[in-house]
This record gives sequence, C-alpha cells and structure tokens, in this order.
Amino acid sequence: MIVVDTNVVAYALIEGTHTELARKVREIDPEWRLPELWQHEYLNILATYAKQGGVPVRTAQRLWREGVRLLASATRPADMVLSLELAVERGVSAYDAQFIALAISLGVPCVTEDRRLLRAFPAVAVSMSAFCRA
Repeated sequence: MIVVDTNVVAYALIEGTHTELARKVREIDPEWRLPELWQHEYLNILATYAKQGGVPVRTAQRLWREGVRLLASATRPADMVLSLELAVERGVSAYDAQFIALAISLGVPCVTEDRRLLRAFPAVAVSMSAFCRA
C-alpha cells in the first residue's frame, strides 16, 4: 500500500511523458490511497488541461470518470490537525500536507513528483523513479 499524490494519478491516466513510469508504480503496488482532496485537484488538472487545448472537454470528462472509477474506493480521510501541523512546520501547502499526513497515518510512503514535498519530507515522500528502483 502507498499514498500517491494527485500528480501521479494524472500521469497514470493522461497520456504523456510520465505515463509509463506512473503505470509502473501502479503495477508494483496497485493498492493506492489518497486523501479526499485528490478529486478536487484532479478535476482542476483536467479542467486546466482542457482549457489549454490539451484535450477536448469530452475526453476530460472520460478521464474524470475513469479516475473516479479506479480510485474512489482508495480515498481515505486525512488527519487535518496533523496536516496543519506539517504544513506550518515544513512550509508546504495544507493541501499537499494532507497526502503526507495520510502516508504517516498509514505508515506507508507517499509517491509524488512534487519537488517541495520530496525535499520537505525525505523520510516519507519518494519520487516515482526512486519507488520503482527500490
């Protein structure tokens, strides 16, 4: 079991340069967990991508449904008090801190490509490539 950041979800579902690596992460450990926030972030990623002309709205809608179908049952509540504490102590957003708080609560790593999280939480956060090498 691992916690994955929303960017890993997006890389796995939206074809691009990081898709193969994100899918390898899922192949190695398909038991992904995410805080409830992931859906809001993923929706925003899709909306931004569609607004910038990356995909038609219908494709973004399909990607939304696919993500929810695959990961709705993986959603877990994050400890908001711990998230607040981590955000303040390590200088990250409270949004990002929720992924780390969930990973800490579950005793698992958080796979992310967010450089700020990787620097602020080296004992918990791991990049996709490092996870795949381990």
